Amino acid sequence: MSFKSKLLVGAATLALVGGVGTAGALSASAATPSCGNSCINIFSRDFGTFATPNFTMDVWRQGAKVGQPIILFKVSNSDPALDFTPSFQGLTSDFFAAGLVSSAVNLHYGGGGCLVFNPVTRTCTKATPDDPAVELEYAPFGVDSGLCVGLATTAISGEGVSLQPCGVSAKTVWILDIGGTRFAGADDINAAREGFIPLINGSTTNFSHPHVLTYPNNSFPTDKPRPQLQVRNLTGFSNGNGGPVLGSVSSNQLWGATFGVLH
Repeated sequence: MSFKSKLLVGAATLALVGGVGTAGALSASAATPSCGNSCINIFSRDFGTFATPNFTMDVWRQGAKVGQPIILFKVSNSDPALDFTPSFQGLTSDFFAAGLVSSAVNLHYGGGGCLVFNPVTRTCTKATPDDPAVELEYAPFGVDSGLCVGLATTAISGEGVSLQPCGVSAKTVWILDIGGTRFAGADDINAAREGFIPLINGSTTNFSHPHVLTYPNNSFPTDKPRPQLQVRNLTGFSNGNGGPVLGSVSSNQLWGATFGVLH
């Protein structure tokens, strides 16, 4: 099976909406009817819930061009700027095999590293997790644009998130930092159980505090000018090859998703 056809929906998209705990959200609510159930609605824990996302990922002024800023905007079933589809889906190791993420990213998030090493047998008894990963393609009225949510350059803290060509580099790859083993703190674990997780940009070069999708501090989606989504270093500790430490991930770095027409 080719990489493009390896659509691991169960591993990737269900993980993004919290697996068993929130699986019902899949049929509960893509933005326009033309986009249909294949579309995904990404929202922030700061502003919404799975029952009521309130504000979801949006292309500013519906501009289908490279560099167009990504914002959050009020939910609507008639606004094509809210239409996104999971383009490529799979595991981080699949993206590595396709040449879209680095060996260092694969080591930390693609099962390429070792969490527990047995010095007697000199074997790895527990590998690093192979996290799901995805590209999010802008698809106004269900028509794929070839442009995905990503970064213009290798991730740096504070860089704005914008539309970039799909399938070209790690800059449009988002790794689903699933489960409580990656980040610690009671609220973080509860958030993960609810279905909220950090989204790591595949171009990150910092593996103790990777660059994750972030809503700007002290901002609100109705502010003008509209606040652009950013990547910033994870506020907790993403454990890479080490154990989790105490701390918490800021709620503006925790994301959920629903599928289907928004109401």
